[in-house]
Amino acid sequence: MDTTRLWFEQALLPAGWADAVAIEISGGRIVAVTAGAARGAAVGFSGAAVPGLSNLHSHAFQRGMAGLTERRGPGDDSFWTWRETMYGFLARLTPDDVEAIAAELYAEMLEAGFTAVGEFHYLHHAPDGRPYDDIAEMAGRIASAASATGIGLTLLPVLYEAGGFGGAPAGDGQRRFANAVDRFESLVARSREIVRDLPGAVVGVAPHSLRAVTPDALDRIVAGADGPIHIHVAEQRKEVQDCLAWSGRRPVEWLFDHHRVDERWCLIHATHMSDAETAALAASGAVAGLCPVTEANLGDGIFPGVAYLRAGGRFGVGSDSNVRISVPEELSMLEYGQRLRDEGRNRLATDTGSTGRQVFARAVAGGVQALGRSTLGTTDGSTAGALAVGDVADIVRLTPDHSALVAARGDTWLDGWIFAGDNACVADVWAAGRHVVRDGSHVGRDAIATRFARTMRALAA
Repeated sequence: MDTTRLWFEQALLPAGWADAVAIEISGGRIVAVTAGAARGAAVGFSGAAVPGLSNLHSHAFQRGMAGLTERRGPGDDSFWTWRETMYGFLARLTPDDVEAIAAELYAEMLEAGFTAVGEFHYLHHAPDGRPYDDIAEMAGRIASAASATGIGLTLLPVLYEAGGFGGAPAGDGQRRFANAVDRFESLVARSREIVRDLPGAVVGVAPHSLRAVTPDALDRIVAGADGPIHIHVAEQRKEVQDCLAWSGRRPVEWLFDHHRVDERWCLIHATHMSDAETAALAASGAVAGLCPVTEANLGDGIFPGVAYLRAGGRFGVGSDSNVRISVPEELSMLEYGQRLRDEGRNRLATDTGSTGRQVFARAVAGGVQALGRSTLGTTDGSTAGALAVGDVADIVRLTPDHSALVAARGDTWLDGWIFAGDNACVADVWAAGRHVVRDGSHVGRDAIATRFARTMRALAA
């Protein structure tokens, strides 16, 4: 088994920042970390090494429609009007289109410092709603894009059964998503076969939302789940109102009344929660999957982050609609939303010291848990947010050549990147030990970008 030896001027380790750090990688994992090491025969890098971040919530095909929805309509624009535009865009997508868009997206994620992705995958069928000959054709294209780019994949096949609370029929715009439970279980089984040879891949399940899955179907797929469970919940006020009208309970309240929500679960958005719901989610050990850039783009609202963290809650971040792909924008938007609401600063720092370090470490830990990747390295998550022996070798090098990082030391690497920097702060990325980004560009950038451009021009014709 080949061994790679890297050396960094600084690196973030479980005990804190260290100088002159040698990292040894074998079989996609970190097998040795030595601080105060001579460079020797290792490949040396300036700047700082930090863990890669998991992007815990993505709809890959939506990267292709970025920028196409920023037009005011005749009435009030909202998530619900945006959704109609999204349905129109996806109506023409072929499997080849989806693979090209996903490859571009995943290369961009790696260039931004995301080293794993949770693909909340619900575009299953042909435009007329019939399954492809291979029921998991589209899942296979997602897996191919992940393999080509090197990003770690947690594939989350989505059950989309209904068009509204109480089992309302799915509409025409949802026919490419819709499955009965039996067919969905076949889709999940086939998805597991597809990713079997993809190193480190995880398969979970994703009941789309309480409005799109009936209670009986939710019971069945949760009972059969042996990996992560992700669900959209309480993203919009209308969703809360509709859930109350249907059940007499708010969405998070209903979920906790009917299921044992635990560490396997990731509740996406959870924007509109009562104080009791916020406390219950925090106590459960589940992860809140926050997508601050998309939530701002769609006008969802602001997550109750301060109260949630004070109650001990866990979170990670995702790029959801993929309108922007940026670690610092997701994390700074999360913090800035809390500041705007509370008219104060450093809201998500629960201890004195660096806000960037605390937000980053929590997002790393939450992402590893939500994507089921803790079983791929250290099992207890205690070293999440740092580079440790036993972890998957997901490493990001931040460059001192960027103006926001030119004088960085210690926690100012993270504060500078998150609050003053951008994607150009990321110089190199290793995903499971594979050197996938060099000098800021994905190693397959030219071919991936060419295919993506050809696909988008054909779709625009």
